[in-house]
This record gives sequence, structure tokens and C-alpha cells, in this order.
Amino acid sequence: MALKKETTLLNRFNDFNEKNPEVYELFKKFTFQAAGKGHKRLSAWMIANRIRWETQIETVNDDYKISNDYIALYSRKFMKDYPQYDGFFQIKEMKRL
Repeated sequence: MALKKETTLLNRFNDFNEKNPEVYELFKKFTFQAAGKGHKRLSAWMIANRIRWETQIETVNDDYKISNDYIALYSRKFMKDYPQYDGFFQIKEMKRL
């Protein structure tokens, strides 16, 4: 009997991000836009919902089904990739990865 590889939240996020790089591009675009307007902190949920709005209402692109579970991981990825924005998103300890 073969062992089933455990699929963690982080593994699912990394797989989604690899298959849908446009989502992170939009996450960065809207975060930079907000920071450029003077925001020092913002909700990652606001950015995710803006992505949902843009991809479902404003464009004719396929809908991106962004799991709510991934929002915290996108905010962490952004602040890791752009350390000058450390603290832009308020983060809490994640209980599961």
C-alpha cells in the first residue's frame, strides 16, 4: 500500500501560485497602488477582494477562485519579497500550514 503524500496548506498555496501567477501579479499591483496613495497599512482581504472584483466584474478573464486560506500566505509572500513593506499587512500566527 503506497503512502499518500500529505497536502498541506502551504503546498496547495504554492501549487495554486505556480499555476496562477497572475493572481500574485495583481496582488502586488493593487498593494503598490494602495501604498502609492499613502496607505501605511491595509487589509490583505481588501486586496484579495479587489482581485476578485477585477477578474469577475471588470474584465473578461476567467474567474480566479482564490481560496480565503491563501490570503494570509499572499500577504506574507509580499512582505518577504518586498521587505521595505514589512508590517504593511497585519499578520497573526498561523495555526496550520
